[in-house]
Amino acid sequence: MSSSKKVVLWSKEGCHFCGEVKAFLNEHNQPFENIEVQGNDVLRDVLEAKYGIRHVPVIEVGRDGIYEALLEADLDQLAQLLEKVDEAAAV
Repeated sequence: MSSSKKVVLWSKEGCHFCGEVKAFLNEHNQPFENIEVQGNDVLRDVLEAKYGIRHVPVIEVGRDGIYEALLEADLDQLAQLLEKVDEAAAV
């Protein structure tokens, strides 16, 4: 049995694009974990090690420990990625 979909949002307070992503996820009743990077350079170091960037938002979507990441706040791409992960679980 497959685990449930997990969404992780790397964001910072005051980021307009981060707010758009949070609003989108809330409007679609999609639970998510928010990782606040403001004032925590270690977390930005993690982003740099994983994706070669230090900016937010970064959205990770996946299940069973396998994630895909969006490195920008493209809500259309986010909707497609959420759907893709759901479809993969149904197979």
